[in-house]
Amino acid sequence: MVPRRRRRRPWYRTRAYRLARTAALVVVLVTVGNRCGRDGGPGLPGRPGGPDAVAAAGAGSTRADGRGPGPDDPEPSVTAGPPPRPLPRSRPTSFRVPSLGIDAPVTPLRLDANRRLETPPVDRPKLVGWYQGGPTPGESGTAVAVGHRDTRIGPAVFSGLALVRPGKPVEVRRADGRTAVYTVDRVRVFDKNGFPDTEVYGPSGRPELRILTCGGLFSRRTGYTSNVVVFAHLTATK
Repeated sequence: MVPRRRRRRPWYRTRAYRLARTAALVVVLVTVGNRCGRDGGPGLPGRPGGPDAVAAAGAGSTRADGRGPGPDDPEPSVTAGPPPRPLPRSRPTSFRVPSLGIDAPVTPLRLDANRRLETPPVDRPKLVGWYQGGPTPGESGTAVAVGHRDTRIGPAVFSGLALVRPGKPVEVRRADGRTAVYTVDRVRVFDKNGFPDTEVYGPSGRPELRILTCGGLFSRRTGYTSNVVVFAHLTATK
């Protein structure tokens, strides 16, 4: 009997490709920076939507000093189970955070001429942006989604992002009809001047998601002082 030839994996599913893409993503996003307000970056805001919008970043799982839980703070438990298999590449089409009432379409984001991540159009504040140079929903590695906190006309899609609780699901539907379900691990608020690029954008051996928007206090001259970052990992596919 003639032995069957082993079918070669597609190039985009090889380990070498995934490692190279992850390394490139880290380099790119470190250069992107995390500038909210006047000078652009994830969750580029316009004028704040009001006192409640400014205060939101200090609520939820953040501490009284406006920052996220410290390294010694206990993490809420998340139901354990066998990890799902990573999904092949397929672009995102919709983004849901049921606990916050978010159900939004997704737009792809690229890098601009200055190698900074674009943001969703300001005139469409309910869009979620997905960095198309990184993993798609459910793929191995660290995927990045960003959205506005508010615009000149009021609150935007991620106005309440800081309120999401660990253990809550984030569902991202894909063009192939499947849905990647992530579970929130923790929420942090980082000053943009000391943003921990490696912690947020660093490589991961499993499918993970970072969701970013603006946080902290707002100044018309300099914009927001911080970024809200939600850390999540893939727990199911459907």
